[in-house]
Amino acid sequence: MKPRWTLRRRLTLLYAGPFLVSGTVLLLVPLLGASRSAPAGEGQTPADLPEVEVHSNVVPLAVFSVIAMTIVAILLGWVVAGRFLRPLRLIVDTAGDISATNLHRRLGPTGRSDELAELARTLDDLFERLEASFAAQRRFVANASHELRTPLTAQRALLQVALADRSASPEELRAAAREVVHLGDSQARLIDSLLTLAISEQGIERTEPFDLAEVTQEVLDVRQIDGLDDRLYFEITLEEAPATGDSDLVESLVANLVDNAVKHNVDGGSLLIATGVVGGRSTLTVENTGPVVGPDDLDRLFQPFQRLGPQRVRTGEDGYGLGLAIVHAIAGAHDADLTAAPREGGGLRVTVTFK
Repeated sequence: MKPRWTLRRRLTLLYAGPFLVSGTVLLLVPLLGASRSAPAGEGQTPADLPEVEVHSNVVPLAVFSVIAMTIVAILLGWVVAGRFLRPLRLIVDTAGDISATNLHRRLGPTGRSDELAELARTLDDLFERLEASFAAQRRFVANASHELRTPLTAQRALLQVALADRSASPEELRAAAREVVHLGDSQARLIDSLLTLAISEQGIERTEPFDLAEVTQEVLDVRQIDGLDDRLYFEITLEEAPATGDSDLVESLVANLVDNAVKHNVDGGSLLIATGVVGGRSTLTVENTGPVVGPDDLDRLFQPFQRLGPQRVRTGEDGYGLGLAIVHAIAGAHDADLTAAPREGGGLRVTVTFK
């Protein structure tokens, strides 16, 4: 409330100031003229006294006129400032009523074509982005809660069944224990993925030079990918590609791209992995065959917990839909350009270009 009325007072003075200055000058001119017309010195005669009387009458009238003009100018300026600030006050009040629970509200068209209308449109765009962000956050929390609860529920059910079956053999109990361990590993991988995603979205805390080709080769060595595979044909071309950033996060980016390309492939398909310098910028490209990906599904693939369906998974284990979301977050943290395009005949081509 205080800044609003302060602005109105300032606008009032801005409007009333010129009127006050000009009125004061116009009123002072006759006074100065009257004072100059009074003769001075030894030649002054009684005949000059009426002229001095006229001067003494003019002064109170001039002061009253200045006071009246001041009041009128301030009132006029106050009214004009209020009319000018009324649309702004409406925008401020409406924006103040909008919160995280009713971000669907909008200011709407103001019926004006000035800076205030542009301000309203800008705020509406901001509210739209905030609403989308809050909706995505709620979906993320709901999906993460569901994914974390699923293995816990399965573990509890397995243990309850094993405890209730008093005639269970040692082998059956060991099988139940192995299943519980498997579910625990699955939950651990999900938690690691969530932590990686959270760290990536926080930005880079340390930067260091690294070679994108060396990082990619380390990822391939861990996964024992050397270009020979009975189910997939690998085409690997690793040329020197110097870059700067967090090498651990970049390693996670490469690993998730490679894992995604292997998992969502087809038997007898191919996978291309290449690094190099294009246009003076280090580039990583991962391209794989697989089911057809529609253009409308590209943006959704890079959102957390988004999957096109289990039919895209070549391996026996479905993922959590976090791999490409982690890639997107790490690329954003490094201010790198991330582009994805569906391949003709099926599959996906992803390119990350570092600056």
